[in-house]
Amino acid sequence: MATTTAPKITAVIDDEQHLSEYLRTRLSALWPELAIVGVAKNGLEAIQLMDDLLPKVAFLDIRMPGLTGLEVAARADEKIHVVFVTAYDQYALNAFDTNAVDYLLKPVEDARLTRTIEKLKAKLSANSAPEDVSALISMLRGAIPDARRVPSQKMRWIRASVGDVVKQIAVSDVLYFQAQDKYVSVYTKEGESLIRTPLAELLAELDGDEFWQIHRSSVVNVAAILSSTRDEAGHTFLTLRDIKAKLQVSRAYAHLFKQM
Repeated sequence: MATTTAPKITAVIDDEQHLSEYLRTRLSALWPELAIVGVAKNGLEAIQLMDDLLPKVAFLDIRMPGLTGLEVAARADEKIHVVFVTAYDQYALNAFDTNAVDYLLKPVEDARLTRTIEKLKAKLSANSAPEDVSALISMLRGAIPDARRVPSQKMRWIRASVGDVVKQIAVSDVLYFQAQDKYVSVYTKEGESLIRTPLAELLAELDGDEFWQIHRSSVVNVAAILSSTRDEAGHTFLTLRDIKAKLQVSRAYAHLFKQM
C-alpha cells in the first residue's frame, strides 16, 4: 500500500517570536499531518530554509527584516505555494481579491486559517501548480508604504490568559502592565489578563516612546494617561482613561510627569 508523504511547510512570520509561535501552534492543531520543517526570523533565513528543505508551502509575512515577504516570494521555487500574512487590511484586501494567492490578516483567526488550510489541501491533492505571484507583488509594492523595510521591531501583539482562555491582545489596547509574583498582569479596558513574560523582557520589546516604566513593577501606556496628581507627601499618582485605577509613580520616575 502506498503511503502519502506529509506536506512540508516553512512557516515564516516576522521577527515577533510570539506571533510565529502562535501560527505554528494553530497550524499544528488544525493540520496535524503537516510537517513544519522550519520557522525563519527574517527574509534571508526564509530563502535559506526554502533552498535547503524544499517545502511545499510557505507562510510569508509581507514585512520582515532583511528581505520582505514580497522579495522572498519573488525568489521562491515555482513548486512552493505561498500564503501571505499581513496587517494591512486597508489595502491588502483589494489586492488579494483580484488574485488567486491566499492571505491571512493579523491577528490570525482559526476560522480564516482553516479556510486557507482547506484551499492548500485541495491544491496539494490535485498537484496544482502554485499561483503566479508576480502581479500581486507588483500591486502590493506600490500600495504598502516602506514595503522593503521594517521600521520598528517592537512588539505589536500579546497572547495573554484569562482563566483557560488565551486572548490575542493588540499592544496599543494595553493600558498598563503590572508585575505580580510569577506573572505580569495585562490591563485593558476590558479587564485583566496574565502573561508569564518578565517585565524586564517586555520593556525590551515595547516601544519606549509609547510605554513608560513608572515603578519597578509598573509600565504604563502614555496614551492611556488622563492626568497626574501629587499628594501632600510628594507622591505622584496617574489617573488613566477608560478605567478607575490610579497608579503610583515611584520617586525615580516622578520627573517624567513634572510638566503634565
